[in-house]
Amino acid sequence: MTRILLTGAGFSRNWGGWLANEAFEYLLGCTEIDQETRNLLWRSKESGGGFEDTLADLANAKNEEGKKRLDDLTAALVGMFNAMGLGFMQRQFEFQLEVRYLVKTFLAQFDAIFTLNQDTLLELHYLGHITGGKYGACRIPGVKPLNPASSGTLHDKIAPQQSDPANFKLAPSIQPYIKLHGSCNWNDGTSGRRILIMGGQKAIDIDQFPILSWYHCEFRQFLLRPEARLMVIGYSFSDAHINKAIEGGVDRGLKLFIIDPLGVDVLANRQKEPVGGIWIDWHPNIIGASRRPLTSIFNDDVVEHARVMKFFT
Repeated sequence: MTRILLTGAGFSRNWGGWLANEAFEYLLGCTEIDQETRNLLWRSKESGGGFEDTLADLANAKNEEGKKRLDDLTAALVGMFNAMGLGFMQRQFEFQLEVRYLVKTFLAQFDAIFTLNQDTLLELHYLGHITGGKYGACRIPGVKPLNPASSGTLHDKIAPQQSDPANFKLAPSIQPYIKLHGSCNWNDGTSGRRILIMGGQKAIDIDQFPILSWYHCEFRQFLLRPEARLMVIGYSFSDAHINKAIEGGVDRGLKLFIIDPLGVDVLANRQKEPVGGIWIDWHPNIIGASRRPLTSIFNDDVVEHARVMKFFT
């Protein structure tokens, strides 16, 4: 049996990370963006969207002003991720210290960890040597430090990284941590472009970066494995290309367990899916859900912890 984890913004939220609506409010206070960009942000929100819709609109701009606004908004978002990273540095990762209830013990049980997040939470608190499970370490494949020199500080864990095409491969003895939409501290190593996918054209933008194309190929292959199980934590099911990959796995028997404040209703709550959609198609493949936060599941909620951990049996 292959056990796979996919995380979204709701995962990092357990350690203080911001959700999309909080990111919108953060951006309003950024001096990097001008009033016109703020107006665009408000228009996106009032039409039922978010800051990613503003990014998509600016990405289609044909004039230099629009391109500059896109660059400035992207820079503000990187600043937001950096602020989150500094916050993550200053807090404990574990919610209590009994080994069987450690988040790290839980994470070590997966054959692969995929994320849609661009923050550096797991780089700071999980990557490296791991205890438990069948792997001795967890690493991000296909990237290398932009500056190989290391001072051994916590900041080194979130130092700038660049794509490393020579190592687009998975090591059997290492648990892969794969960032499907890139990271706030990555660039492509040649032009210096940020490998950071946001906005309304994710599938198209992903194809511009070989490392992300490879990542998504690996994601699809993991989901297609026989007797595969996917746990989804804090993902709103709002990215069509991710849903399509999961649907391909479901067609081959993939089983799903969802951790989200909405539980299984996170699927029914989606607005962009046609009537029926995945909510009906995936019914037979959903093997459970939890509506409780990780701060409870991996702290003192013994009953819920036992239910979540049945995913591995």
